[in-house]
Amino acid sequence: NRKVSKQREKGLQYSETVDTMYWRRMRRMESQIMLNLAACVLAGLVAYLLGSISFAVIVSRIYAHDDVRKYGSKNAGMTNILRTYGKLPAFFTLLGDFFKGVLAVLVGRWIFSLMGVTAFDAGYLAGFFALLGHLYPVFFGFKGGKGVLTSLGIILVVNPLVLLILLIIFLPVLFITRIVSLVSITGAMLYPFITLIVDLCLRRPVLFDFLFAALFSVIVIYKHRENIKRLLNGTERRIGDKKPSQEPSEPRK
Repeated sequence: NRKVSKQREKGLQYSETVDTMYWRRMRRMESQIMLNLAACVLAGLVAYLLGSISFAVIVSRIYAHDDVRKYGSKNAGMTNILRTYGKLPAFFTLLGDFFKGVLAVLVGRWIFSLMGVTAFDAGYLAGFFALLGHLYPVFFGFKGGKGVLTSLGIILVVNPLVLLILLIIFLPVLFITRIVSLVSITGAMLYPFITLIVDLCLRRPVLFDFLFAALFSVIVIYKHRENIKRLLNGTERRIGDKKPSQEPSEPRK
């Protein structure tokens, strides 16, 4: 009887130990999930707010005390700034929209690193929300640009070799055609496939990079749907074309 009771006690102690280990493991898993969610929310929010800084609108207000979205394509982007106000404002818009994409990815990765989250690369999450902020900026009535320069800044950090290949292919095309939208659309179409080829050649995991690239491609092409119509009709403007009469020839002081 004593042996039986001792065996029962040992069995009960073992069962309690297993239960305790199980519930500790479950609590650790729950804590990690909550930490991952918090990191995603924080990184996404910061990236969206950075993306919402529309440099086209800011530059037009500082340079001309006006809003570039009133003119031309009504788009808050570098090309419309160039056609409406000239090269210098366009240059500052280019820098701002490009480097806010870079900064959003770097800050997102820093947040993940600070919180010890390693489940996936924060660059994908931060990049998406930065692009979303650029397209629909909370600070400027949710009317933003088309996302090309910000996307390029994001790609520079997430996959720099792909960006280099895109620039090598499409910069000459831009100089020849002088049609920014054509280069943007075709570049967006090829971006996922160039990403796939690079990852396969480097023997890197394909899934996240390809899905990320495909998502960006769809968004950029969708935002250029009016440009696609004008390209098909042969009415899309080139860089250097004469301004329509309704656009301001000089900035208002």
